[in-house]
Amino acid sequence: MNIDWIAKLRHLLQMTAFCLVIAAIHYAFRPHKPYEIPLVYSLAIGLPSWVLIDFGRHFFPSSRDTGWPEGFSGIALPLVGNVLGFVVGTWFADRWFGFSSWNLADRSQLRISIGITVLSALAMTYFFYSRGKSAWLQAKMTEMRSQASEAQLKLLETQLEPHMLFNTLANLRVLISTDPVRAQEMLDRIIAYLRATLSASRSTLHPLASEFDRLRDYLELMAVRMGPRMAYTLELPDALQDVPVPPLLLQPLVENAIRHGLEPQVQGGHITVRASTRSGPQGPMLVIEVNDTGAGLPATLPTPGPGQSFGLAQVRERLATLHGSQGTLELIAASAGGTSARVTFPLDSSQP
Repeated sequence: MNIDWIAKLRHLLQMTAFCLVIAAIHYAFRPHKPYEIPLVYSLAIGLPSWVLIDFGRHFFPSSRDTGWPEGFSGIALPLVGNVLGFVVGTWFADRWFGFSSWNLADRSQLRISIGITVLSALAMTYFFYSRGKSAWLQAKMTEMRSQASEAQLKLLETQLEPHMLFNTLANLRVLISTDPVRAQEMLDRIIAYLRATLSASRSTLHPLASEFDRLRDYLELMAVRMGPRMAYTLELPDALQDVPVPPLLLQPLVENAIRHGLEPQVQGGHITVRASTRSGPQGPMLVIEVNDTGAGLPATLPTPGPGQSFGLAQVRERLATLHGSQGTLELIAASAGGTSARVTFPLDSSQP
């Protein structure tokens, strides 16, 4: 039986304060009597009741939600504890003052005292019950905050930008009332995308086909936000579908194309993601291109930092880790406008 003695001390102080309030209420009904009498009776009844209930609940199976005994014991414990506390406390106080409460000539005052005691017992029981419930809810909120923080870090790690998700959910809210079928399709893609993203983040490599599937989910979500301003094409030969690649390698390139290429243009543009092979000095090379018809490369590329070429730097670092100098990322200005981001690394060394 594990007891949190700090919590018990806090409960003792709270119970003492509660008894002082009850004594003040008693005194208000009998101002002609010394305050010492209701004070002693209140403490003598309240503290034993608290001890019996707050310590007694540890001897019964308790609910995880409230820390309170489950079933019949949850009702019997406060009932028995309050009755015993009243009897023992009244006996002790009677001995203290040298008279019997049950022989009072003014029976109305006795009924008032019993009534206040009963109401006080109910209030005390509810107080500790609600405190247990509140503590459980607070613990759950802390746990949820911790999980939310971990999820947010995971989203940042995988380059899923929070503002993209929020904008997507805002669009989803509108579609629910205007186009339920399309809203259902969009919700399915959000679920599939998040599930696959979290799953992919736990592995080092996954098939190129899975990478293209994630891109399709992401581009469909972005298409809802941008509407007719964005179109895309994915070209993946059957022979390259099982080629293992790092998870989420291409998404930063697509995000970069949308943010710096399509969004600055009123008319938007088109994104093409294409996988192919070419010969290299040491064998076949896998080439993946992300082409856009957007605004094109600026005269000076922004310095890497938050929101500035961070995704490109991450792609380069991951390629260098896996393939050394043979893994490259090039940004090429397209002759007809737009930009091409080209990833190249050895095809053979990508095989498991």
